[in-house]
Amino acid sequence: MSAERKMPSDIARRLGERAAKRTESGLPQRGSWRRETFTLPRSEARDKAREWFTKFPKAAYMTEIEFWRELDDGRIEFTIRRLPSAD
Repeated sequence: MSAERKMPSDIARRLGERAAKRTESGLPQRGSWRRETFTLPRSEARDKAREWFTKFPKAAYMTEIEFWRELDDGRIEFTIRRLPSAD
């Protein structure tokens, strides 16, 4: 029985090739995170974030606000990400 030693670079190369094949065949990329971006007035943005943290608790889904910014018109643009672990 011979076990082939795999280096981290071998694993990275295989994963990169697999992702490239998915892209070439028109399939969506698989990612471990689910992301959704919203652009809402400040109060609605707070409510939406609370809704997500209630629906997808941080302990089970590692939910977090990945990015946010305030736009010139006062609205908040933000991206929430979570793991699909318990879907």
